[in-house]
Amino acid sequence: MTFAPVEPEENEPKEECGVFGVWAPGEDVAKLTYYGLYALQHRGQEAAGIAVADGSQVLVFKDLGLVSQVFDEQTLAAMHGHVAVGHCRYSTTGSTTWENAQPVFRNTAAGTGVALGHNGNLVNTAELATRARDAGLIETRGAPTATTDSDILGALLAHGAADSTLEQAALELLPTVRGAFCLTFMDENTLYAARDPHGVRPLSLGRLDRGWVVASETAALDIVGASFVRDIEPGELLAIDADGVRSTRFANPTPKGCVFEYVYLARPDSIIGGRSVHATRVDIGRRLAAENPVEADLVIGVPESGIPAAVGYAQGSGIPYGQGLMKNAYVGRTFIQPSQTIRQLGIRLKLNPLKEVIRGKRLVVVDDSIVRGNTQRALIRMLREAGALEVHVRIASPPVKWPCFYGIDFATPAELIANSASNSADEDEMLEGVRRAIGADTLGYISHHGMIAATEQPATRLCSACFDGNYPIELPGETALGKNVIEHMLANAARNGLPLESVKAGGDNADALRRP
Repeated sequence: MTFAPVEPEENEPKEECGVFGVWAPGEDVAKLTYYGLYALQHRGQEAAGIAVADGSQVLVFKDLGLVSQVFDEQTLAAMHGHVAVGHCRYSTTGSTTWENAQPVFRNTAAGTGVALGHNGNLVNTAELATRARDAGLIETRGAPTATTDSDILGALLAHGAADSTLEQAALELLPTVRGAFCLTFMDENTLYAARDPHGVRPLSLGRLDRGWVVASETAALDIVGASFVRDIEPGELLAIDADGVRSTRFANPTPKGCVFEYVYLARPDSIIGGRSVHATRVDIGRRLAAENPVEADLVIGVPESGIPAAVGYAQGSGIPYGQGLMKNAYVGRTFIQPSQTIRQLGIRLKLNPLKEVIRGKRLVVVDDSIVRGNTQRALIRMLREAGALEVHVRIASPPVKWPCFYGIDFATPAELIANSASNSADEDEMLEGVRRAIGADTLGYISHHGMIAATEQPATRLCSACFDGNYPIELPGETALGKNVIEHMLANAARNGLPLESVKAGGDNADALRRP
């Protein structure tokens, strides 16, 4: 048996996290949160956790792994209360450790508890960490500690609640926080939810018969039987308790929702900004067919996120749509490293061609995006080996050229194939370089205008920095950026006895501040 050369592992875009919260006396809030997180599992697979409160104490249970791995019936049955928050994590700040799993928990000086879950990524983490350390909230020596922007938020919230209510502490803290954040947090009695002034990540409010739900996506509301009420507004703080729902604006809204939520990140059965994610992806496919036509026999989509756009491409082009690839639904991210023999199987672990469908056909293969190109290169080779006569690749987003600092873990700029395939700034040369690199007969991307138009949102209300380099939230200096910024700061401070503000952190994707 022979194997194709080993490809480096594809650094696909990874979501930042999913958050869920419920206030519902008389309901099994732990199980509702479990099912809500199950619906949001695609947003984070590294760790999961739930916090519940019954009016007298806050109980948190969290661990590394999928939602179904972390919780069992016995654990959920022991979590009693009327209010809960839940979180599923993919790390964008901090390493994958138990300490960094969420919800984070802190005690206030009054002895009450605060549990918090965070979806997004902050850009003034270093500044907030310095403030927390000056207040004695961060230790640089001793037992392992959390190293996330989320933990710093939780610490500052609990610290602020020492002299006031948690709600007032949030209203004082949130205007000083910069970056992308959707928060669900709670004390013993009240559920809170907050969304950053730009509304980069989605967050919605839903109604139960006996309570309220907040969730990163509307699909999670559907799963738990909640009716959609509205999106939580950018710059809004909600407080939900026995007195009902209170809304306070902590900052003026300047909406910049992430367009990549529509392209790839969100579930297709979710609605963002009043627009169906599935309908957006189908419309992108139609526009892609109009912008990049080709003579072919069959359109196939790369499961799962490429399928709606492939359906749209078939509708727009008149070329029949078919299922040409089977996906193994049980292959995902794992803590068990595959052996070299298994690794050599590469993409075949996830996708396998239906040879009788594609043999002898000129194919249009529709995918949501290209990051480093390794997946597409291996897929095209596999399709040719299965008998495809031609492989024409169509991509339902523009070329990804810039990393995200607002909650998506992309590759570094140098790793992005749209930057590395050509040394020229000419778009045609870049396109040809990528086409050659992945081995396609032709290659076409949706235009930036076509993608935006499909969302039915004004371009001024969307962030597309990963495509155009226009970051709507000002970024700090390069030394204050990076996934492990807090870990670098704490380690250096402990080693050198330096205050946090004088410590330079590692850059990770910080070179994105310079043009590729």
